[in-house]
Amino acid sequence: MRNHVSHGRLARKTQGLLWLARYDDPVLLRPATHDDAEAIRAIYNLEVEASTVTFDLLPRTEAEQLAWLDEHRGAYPCLVAVATNEKGFDEGTVLGYASLSPFRDRPAYATTVENSVYVDRSARGLGVGRSLLQGIVTAAKEQGFHSIIARITGQNGVSVTLHQQLGFATVGIEREVGRKHGVWLDVIELQLLLE
Repeated sequence: MRNHVSHGRLARKTQGLLWLARYDDPVLLRPATHDDAEAIRAIYNLEVEASTVTFDLLPRTEAEQLAWLDEHRGAYPCLVAVATNEKGFDEGTVLGYASLSPFRDRPAYATTVENSVYVDRSARGLGVGRSLLQGIVTAAKEQGFHSIIARITGQNGVSVTLHQQLGFATVGIEREVGRKHGVWLDVIELQLLLE
């Protein structure tokens, strides 16, 4: 891995892709590895059990998390945000992750992806989610995708606002399509065209 410094940013070249973090960002973005599986699983499983931001009802096992990571390489990456020794976190601590997934199985959808962003609860409000979303949008552009879809539960206004701030537009609302913790859930669909 080679590090470059240019225009006030630290750039890392990894697997042919360039990930950027400003010096004042609280994190450095890098592709996830199997070594990150437990940290990613802990972040995700807390949301599965205690929130409505994911429609999964059962926590992931270690084997399921490793298989998920294997699916999120190459064209559909997973990035982790790791602490840079600021904001009270140990350097290298995984503070969140973002991923791209296929939007639909049919071939005509091949140029559209769906994104996900999850931030550890202890790192919220520090710009981690924004860095991750910017990074995964950059990754989608570098992979040649045309469109990114974000499907966000209606109760997750912070994520909706973040996506809108980065250029995503609301394209639809699916009413009461999920039920979790005894609550009917809407899904807000947002889209960003990459050109």
